Amino acid sequence: MQSTKYMNLKNKVALVTGSSGGLGLRVAQKLAASGATVVINSRSAENAGKAAAELRGISDAVSIAVGDCGDYEQAASVARQAAEAHGGIDILVSSGAQGAIRPMPFAEMSGADLVTAFESRFFARIFPVHAALPYLRERGGSVVMVGTDAGRHPTPGESIVGAAGAGVILITKALAKEFSRWKIRVNSVALTLTSDTPSWDRIFAEEHFQKRLFSKLVERFPSGRPPTAEEVARVAVFLASDEAAQVTGQTISVNGGLSFGGW
Repeated sequence: MQSTKYMNLKNKVALVTGSSGGLGLRVAQKLAASGATVVINSRSAENAGKAAAELRGISDAVSIAVGDCGDYEQAASVARQAAEAHGGIDILVSSGAQGAIRPMPFAEMSGADLVTAFESRFFARIFPVHAALPYLRERGGSVVMVGTDAGRHPTPGESIVGAAGAGVILITKALAKEFSRWKIRVNSVALTLTSDTPSWDRIFAEEHFQKRLFSKLVERFPSGRPPTAEEVARVAVFLASDEAAQVTGQTISVNGGLSFGGW
């Protein structure tokens, strides 16, 4: 498998959570092509192994760390596995956080739905950051979290999705300030509907509120199409690299011009 070298990340160890497919795998591919040692993470050992085998078509500097990063103890184990295998962690891309509850109108959600929808989207993003911090502090580095434009622009049916996304945007700023003493940069990318991902497949697989919502969005992209996972990955890898050495506390929307502004 061929992948274009994006920038020089030789001697960097990169842990990418949720990287057995979709956006996480695209990010891992670009990091590997740029010279980084990449640690693939998945809840499934089988899926992690398949992704690692694919990456070895680009680089031999690939390993796996199995665990569900929505569970703190498992996230801590994943970070420990990565650091012990390669002597530390320089880059963390916190990518995996599949929502356990699909977008739906607030009034149709139960109390349990509210809790599950928020927790499954928010904590899987920040647990890996906390777990990797002791290793990142040793030599500095960078963190990139993957969030959502629903945290910037209110969308019917995405009230809890947006609340979790807004939390990621705010914590990106707060952690960038806190971590600066250790020379760790913290940034995020905010997504909209993104093609070539498992999320895309799930959205359009069956008739549901979510499918009706996003079917309308597909027609509204000024460029005529939604961003691809490859296009989002380019931004994530840029933020992770020293090319973005003076960029921290920022959330970059990769939305094809679907919306502007935000905070």
